[in-house]
Amino acid sequence: MIKQVLVGVICGAAVLTVGILIGHFGITKTGSSAPSWVTDVTKDVDESLIDKFLSEVDNIQIQENLRELTKVPHMATTAGDEQTVQFMLKRWQDPETGLDKAWREEYLVYLSFPDPTNPNKVTVVSPSDTVLHQVREKEKNYTSDQNDPEVVQPYAAYSPAGHPKGKLVYANQGKPSDYHLLNQTVDLRGTIAITRYGGAGRGAKAINAAPYGVIGVLVYTDPLDINDGLMSDTSETYPHSWYLPPSGVERGSFNGQYGDMLTPYLAAKEGTYRIPVENITGIPPIPIQPIGFEDAYILICALGGEAAPASWQGAFNCTYNFGGPGFKSTSAFNDSDVKMDIFNQEKIKNSSNVMGVIRGSVEPDRYVIYGNHRDSWVHGAIDPSSGTAVMLELTRVLGRMVKQGKWRPRRSIVFGSWGAEEFGLIGSAEYTEQYFAKLSERTVAYINVDIAVFANATLRASGMPSVQNVIFTAAKQVAAPGLDSTSVYDNWIRYSNRTSPNHGTIPRMGFLTGAGSDYAAFVHYLGITSMDISYTYDRSKTNARIYPAYHTAYDTFNYASEFIDPGFLSHQAIARTAGNVLIRLADSLVLPLNCSDYSESLDDYLNTAVSLYEHKLKAWKISMEPLKHAVASFRSAAAHLDHVIRTSDLAKETPLKVRKINDQLMLLDRAFLDPLAFPDKYAYRHVIWASSSAGKPTFPGLADAFASAESSGHSRDWDKVHFHLSVLSQAIEGAAQTLLDVI
Repeated sequence: MIKQVLVGVICGAAVLTVGILIGHFGITKTGSSAPSWVTDVTKDVDESLIDKFLSEVDNIQIQENLRELTKVPHMATTAGDEQTVQFMLKRWQDPETGLDKAWREEYLVYLSFPDPTNPNKVTVVSPSDTVLHQVREKEKNYTSDQNDPEVVQPYAAYSPAGHPKGKLVYANQGKPSDYHLLNQTVDLRGTIAITRYGGAGRGAKAINAAPYGVIGVLVYTDPLDINDGLMSDTSETYPHSWYLPPSGVERGSFNGQYGDMLTPYLAAKEGTYRIPVENITGIPPIPIQPIGFEDAYILICALGGEAAPASWQGAFNCTYNFGGPGFKSTSAFNDSDVKMDIFNQEKIKNSSNVMGVIRGSVEPDRYVIYGNHRDSWVHGAIDPSSGTAVMLELTRVLGRMVKQGKWRPRRSIVFGSWGAEEFGLIGSAEYTEQYFAKLSERTVAYINVDIAVFANATLRASGMPSVQNVIFTAAKQVAAPGLDSTSVYDNWIRYSNRTSPNHGTIPRMGFLTGAGSDYAAFVHYLGITSMDISYTYDRSKTNARIYPAYHTAYDTFNYASEFIDPGFLSHQAIARTAGNVLIRLADSLVLPLNCSDYSESLDDYLNTAVSLYEHKLKAWKISMEPLKHAVASFRSAAAHLDHVIRTSDLAKETPLKVRKINDQLMLLDRAFLDPLAFPDKYAYRHVIWASSSAGKPTFPGLADAFASAESSGHSRDWDKVHFHLSVLSQAIEGAAQTLLDVI
């Protein structure tokens, strides 16, 4: 019996020992290498890959992209536009350098065109209707590009058709204050106003005029504002320099809101409900037509009446008068009228976005979106094809890395070549409306590179404050064009800088407060962290409000290669900088977004608001303390999250903790959305970055409400100031709460 027990014990011990040994070595063997997903989820940005990317971005490839894109005019929905659609698809579907997938998204949108068989006309006519002067209908030819039959006549998109005739007056920039001042001197009823670009939006020049009885508006680009006063095409302007020649005319969309105007808040698909055309708002109520400054010179210098103020004077070598109304009795146009014959037509047309994607390997449901519009007014070498040429080079380099199996981003990258931007940011707006839910929940950031290169002096970047750091990081790694030992960052700080309480002297970034390009719907409607990047000119050397050939028939490959960026090195620098930012946003384990930089901007806005408004608000018993408290809460919460990120080894943390932090960073701007804050502003919901007419560097809703209340003095308007203070305070406090740990 004892013997049997001993044998049993010995056998049991042996089995136990073998089991322990098997378990030990089995655990050691399987535990020596973690599951593959562990390595994947801890993946971070690879600096050597960024170096490889920077080295492969080729300026000559960008040059050839631009040459191809500008072969023909490609206004939205035209045959030339379809040609660029096919070119984009071919490149993005290339088996060696293309993307994982590329496709087109179609929208049926409301556009405005001149009648090709019945050109718009502007004439000076005598009392007997004899034509004394006719404004040039097409720009002067200097190269074969202007001879292309597809060059659209200069016109104002969405101007109504009509045939107004009346005495001419000069209304400066067509601002409300301009018409108010002019009306104190001249009876504006039945007149036609000539205005210059700048100061007010294109369509606003006519919208502001109509209440005074003005029946038509002309708009031109004054050489003072675009050419540093230069006017002669025999030696001073294009084709001798980058300056606008006398016959050049800036085309444009004259509507006041973005997106398709017949389908507000809905994607413009075939079966979508469309509002009646008569319900459209924000478009000119009276005919308006752009003209060249050679004709504006003839008209303005012949005007009678009192001399306009000094601030209204331009570059013409004559005194700019208000108008009698009408012309001087001593001029050849005495007692004559200006007549406008506008034949614009509105049509619903099919417009295409071209989309492409590189799928993410770890977080495919998180998107970094990179976009630029494709359509132009004519050849559009700078606007927008400089940006498209850069985007195509980015996709070539990154696509080849993916096809060769050398790289796949952590997060998905979506590329958008937007259609019909020039008519009001239509392609990007319709895309955000169609995919509102998906984009709201999944988009990390949006990078916009529209006009990649205005000129070749320095970087210009605008965006939410949280993207400042990643743009700075990227800019430090890229050599400035023509300056071998200087980075884009160091060159930028020399041209434009500010003092930060946290960082010292740094480059000055702008904010995305309006709707100047396709970032608008991403910022204002969806609350997605966004940025806009370009290279631009030295503002100490020119007063040009934009590059001079903007929206004209002279924005050609020749213009870009000879006067804007010879050698395409600035295009290359933008491709390297924007691509570097893109890779970091797509590959970093923790999103490279900084909340404390955001709180610094809120502090600046608060300090300005307190300085401008607090004293007056106290008289109305409106306290700014809730706003001060909210900004302080945000500052504290941002510092807390930054501390957590800085002190944690997140590569060793559970993936859920990293995802939680990234969601806090990704969704921060969504917390500033209030769909009821701006009932009169279509698709503006972001209470920090909405557009403002007050012109103050502070919270837009508060600034506009205060300006309105101060002007009217009505208690109901001061109630609106209180309302916007509450909206702001609660939005900022709510955003702060999203940065804290879970309750």
